[in-house]
Amino acid sequence: MSRTDATPDTSSAAAGWTTLTFIYLALAVVGLIGTWTWNIQAIVEASNFIADWTMSGPAVSSLTTDLLVVAIAGSVFIIVEARRLGMKAGWAYVVVGLLIAFAFGFPLFLAMRERRLVRSGLS
Repeated sequence: MSRTDATPDTSSAAAGWTTLTFIYLALAVVGLIGTWTWNIQAIVEASNFIADWTMSGPAVSSLTTDLLVVAIAGSVFIIVEARRLGMKAGWAYVVVGLLIAFAFGFPLFLAMRERRLVRSGLS
């Protein structure tokens, strides 16, 4: 929706809060809760993360490799897209992915990207 007058548009869509933004934010919350439920259990049980990832059989190793490649590709996308759109601190989403969970950081980036696109009139 374009505006032809100088009156500021304060609608939620103009601020970038679209349905897609909320879907991405919901996925970020699911990613945060889903991963950290298991992380906390592993910490309480003093599990060895690396051994669990690499020595639990070929299926787990396949899934780990799959997700690692997606996380690397997603991290490259975050850096490139954040720069392209002029988003400050795009690298911070990659750090969040490393420190908290990529399942949280990537959808969070997508939500903020969607807001930027809507506010810039690119979406």
